Amino acid sequence: MTANLRSAAGSLLVVGLSRMELTGLERAWMRVVQPAGLILFRRNIADAEQTRRILAEATGLCSLHAFRCVDVEGGTVDRFRDALAPMPSVQAVTQAMRNNNPTLARQHGELIAQGVSAFGFNVTLAPVLDLALPESAAVLGSRSAADNAKDVIAFARQFFAGLAAHGVAGCGKHFPGLGGGNLDSHAETPQIHRKWEDLWRDDLAPYRELRKVMPMVMVNHAAYPDTASGSLPATTSPFWITDVLRKQVGYRGLIFSDDMEMGGILKFMPIEEAAISAIRAGMETLEICHSPELILRAYEALLYEAEQSSAFRRVLLQRSRDAARKRERMFAAGVPEALTLEQFDNLRTRILRFRDLITELAGDADSNSKAQFRSVVETA
Repeated sequence: MTANLRSAAGSLLVVGLSRMELTGLERAWMRVVQPAGLILFRRNIADAEQTRRILAEATGLCSLHAFRCVDVEGGTVDRFRDALAPMPSVQAVTQAMRNNNPTLARQHGELIAQGVSAFGFNVTLAPVLDLALPESAAVLGSRSAADNAKDVIAFARQFFAGLAAHGVAGCGKHFPGLGGGNLDSHAETPQIHRKWEDLWRDDLAPYRELRKVMPMVMVNHAAYPDTASGSLPATTSPFWITDVLRKQVGYRGLIFSDDMEMGGILKFMPIEEAAISAIRAGMETLEICHSPELILRAYEALLYEAEQSSAFRRVLLQRSRDAARKRERMFAAGVPEALTLEQFDNLRTRILRFRDLITELAGDADSNSKAQFRSVVETA
């Protein structure tokens, strides 16, 4: 039973690495934990060949059908900005869509998916579904598509289709919505004072409308004191994860946490309590992006709680089975072959042309003269 519990505890963690190659210490603790997969950042990425190499070695130490996650939204959150080419922001693409052509969001998703695949990843933690409300403007910037649910849904539906066309899983975030927050959850726990009626009508509309096309949903660390969740961060709230996302929204895909190293959760409770509470609340995968200490503390906390509590043991094993089944469904196709140098250069050129086109169209809000422009995305 202990071996099964150890496997289950590790299989609910997605972990980060420190460098562009595995260290001896990382190999050691990964052999013990056998996590569900990896998330890499710019600190881990030099070029496509090196990234594929570290992903191949590290996922060999992970559970089957491992996550290979990266954050590529476009704009300010783009881990390939230097290694491939800078991708335009979600907000710029949405502005261009509104004034010119609704297929731009799909092109955005397709180009991001092709870049993600070229580097050996199978997940991009995008798109942001938060509303671009005044309260969060300084925090979210151009990451949010629009200030209304209709335009957010229109962008995200096509973006997910673009990702899916190239076998990449997307992740809608940050449930149940950071649009009404004025604090950055990397440092603090945002207190979002929006009534349930407003959240259900506006912030949650993208999750309701897109529930069947989102492979993954990321839950945030904000608290919503004017709702039944009280002061609990959403990542540890049964109300938000089980009652709202699972039951009321009807979402059946994989539920993924925001980084559990963030101040938004760790200033509220220690990592041990956060990990146990999140899994108990309905979370299926916990993301811990850097610290080996926090990864091991979360892992040991899940294992210890399962050994002490038969009720939590059943929960842990069930979460592990459910997550494994969903990973297998998402990643059954395996890792695409590497691009040739010519194909990689072609992809870079198409991204740069797309960025220039979006810049031109998004800045030309009153123009209707480009309604019939030629698509810049062609099959590589």
